[in-house]
Amino acid sequence: MLILGLTGSIGMGKSTTAKLFMEAGVPVYDADAAVHQLYEGEAVPAIEAAFPGTTANGKVDRAKLSARVVHDPAAMRQLEQIVHPMLGASRQKFFADAEAARAPIVVVDVPLLYETGGERRVDAVVVVTTTTELQRERVLARGTMDAAKLDAIIAKQMPDAEKRKRADFIVDTSHGLDPVRARIRDILAEVAKMPERRI
Repeated sequence: MLILGLTGSIGMGKSTTAKLFMEAGVPVYDADAAVHQLYEGEAVPAIEAAFPGTTANGKVDRAKLSARVVHDPAAMRQLEQIVHPMLGASRQKFFADAEAARAPIVVVDVPLLYETGGERRVDAVVVVTTTTELQRERVLARGTMDAAKLDAIIAKQMPDAEKRKRADFIVDTSHGLDPVRARIRDILAEVAKMPERRI
């Protein structure tokens, strides 16, 4: 089973590309969705114990938790020590299920793949990209953040040009869904011929 890492900066179209991989019959592990699930279940008691007052009604209050850890590297490390082992277990279950289903290729959708060294745990990396203009337009159109917050997020992420330079495959989402579907078909055909490369 070959593992494709899917990544791309905010607003590049990564979530849409992940959906199109699923549409093409490829199992996709969504790291963000897995964190959401942990924040509504398994991770809640440990997070409340470490950061009292950051959960309510059996769920993590993401805004309160974020406010508690965002400017405190030690708190962020403590949170990662709680969440990362649980995430690892959920990812392993995903791989085991995919292997049992004899899936030839799976996709792991990880926003900070390069930033966390995740490229070593996959066989090839797909980077999703678009123009900076479209990126800003898409994110600001969501209405959930302003330009300053967007700039802060982009500053923490590896530059798009650097991601593209390191990528095995690039998906440009600037021209609508059909070219992305066609690109995914091409990538899957190429990946099927590749050897496993992960460490």
